[in-house]
Amino acid sequence: MVEGLPPDGALARAAAGHHWRQADYHAADTVDLLGRLLTLTANAHRAAKTRAAKDPPPVWRPGDPTPTKKARKARRAARRARAAYQDIVAIATPEHAHQ
Repeated sequence: MVEGLPPDGALARAAAGHHWRQADYHAADTVDLLGRLLTLTANAHRAAKTRAAKDPPPVWRPGDPTPTKKARKARRAARRARAAYQDIVAIATPEHAHQ
């Protein structure tokens, strides 16, 4: 009975864990490509002394981390990098090590 169900129907969306249909992915791809095209056009017609515009960020898709999760991950990475730096300083110059 399940074999005849559409690939982007309610059962498939529930199994995937999100509500996006194939058309939603196509729309997101279109928005990303249109933003890139506009940026390329603006950069091609900009004045010689102005900076090139950056590409717009891609549209969020299911499975991508949210901005909150990205920020949390960046803070964790910064804490780990700081701790590693302090370990190196403690080894190289014990007089500057934090207790």
